[in-house]
Amino acid sequence: MFDFLKRKRNQPVVYKRSEHCISRKNIDPDALKVLYRLADAGYTAYLVGGGVRDLLMGRKPKDFDVGTSAKPNEVKRVFRNCFLIGRRFRLAHVRFGEKVIETATFRRNSQSVGEIIEHASEGPFEDNTFGTPETDAYRRDFTVNGLFYDIRDFSVIDWVGGMKDIEKRVIRAIGNPDIRFQEDPVRMMRAVKFSSRLGFRIERKTFAAIKRRHSCILTAAPPRVCEEVFRFFPYGHSAEAFKLAWETGLLGDLLPDLSKAIDKSGGKSSMAWKYLRVLDELEKLRESEGIEVSNGLRAAVLMTVMLRSGGGNAKEGVSRKVMQTMLSGINIPKATYFTAVLLMESPVRLGRSPERGHARFIYNKDFLDALDYNRIVLRAEGRDERFVNEWADFYELKGNKDELVQDRR
Repeated sequence: MFDFLKRKRNQPVVYKRSEHCISRKNIDPDALKVLYRLADAGYTAYLVGGGVRDLLMGRKPKDFDVGTSAKPNEVKRVFRNCFLIGRRFRLAHVRFGEKVIETATFRRNSQSVGEIIEHASEGPFEDNTFGTPETDAYRRDFTVNGLFYDIRDFSVIDWVGGMKDIEKRVIRAIGNPDIRFQEDPVRMMRAVKFSSRLGFRIERKTFAAIKRRHSCILTAAPPRVCEEVFRFFPYGHSAEAFKLAWETGLLGDLLPDLSKAIDKSGGKSSMAWKYLRVLDELEKLRESEGIEVSNGLRAAVLMTVMLRSGGGNAKEGVSRKVMQTMLSGINIPKATYFTAVLLMESPVRLGRSPERGHARFIYNKDFLDALDYNRIVLRAEGRDERFVNEWADFYELKGNKDELVQDRR
């Protein structure tokens, strides 16, 4: 007869209010309403994900997401302003005007906690099962995104070591990174995004897994890949993001011509990074003004990087060919494509004084983006910005500034 040792149930580390910096005054009031009302109705409800991470870092979260033990239909019964979305896995969107507090029932993978996706070759993953806070934490992508904030006692609940990794400034995959990236290749792009945006390093095993598995990104759904590419830009850290994507091999899969152009023009010393750094300066400026940089402008700069790094120029016709390469590579929306083409060809108009013709271009809805695009290119290349300044002055004098600026908000 064998004596078996009793296995202890996994226990989280719970950080009391005095052990962390999160304050309710920094949490969106509508997110608090959702948390309190679910708790009052007898359900477990936590603030989850990136919002907790950002609050712990002293940053202002863009979104506040809620995880709960309540099933989607139960959430809908608690909130009249709730709408259920999704077919494969239903999410509850609790709406307050134009604002949405995404509320998801705790989920689990088909595998046991702590052994996430260890049998990737056995068939499709069952990711459509309700679970517990524990299983929900272990199925998330990175430890820094696996933290929960409990509104009942103001504690932070940590199943996965995320608090220590925030202190160490590390992006670490939860579970086996090779398997997690095969499960969802877009997680590799998210690792790059978080590393560059937060200023964190990617943990050694996680980084090595990206370098081994980067080609898996070719199996991901193109719309998701396109969305993540454009998420490299906000907050002004695209130069770091694309350099990291290039170093890991991801860029060679996503935009092979751009990766080759960077290799050809000096790799780490390529001029490509200068264009992106100037764009990053604009991203930070526009963020402070409450204006989001358009994806058309971002795409135009990215393709100009590819063209100029390869020794070409954005002449009419050439820019369309370059953009077609990008369109086929990551399947960007056609509206973004046409805007980017217009911007890449705008130096023909803005390369001379407005008095000499084409002055009506100031009334084009993309004129302000064209100004920004030309300034980025000229500044990156250290060229004279005199004509761009003349167009800006002419716009201030003649253009309907308020109306056009409003279009960008």
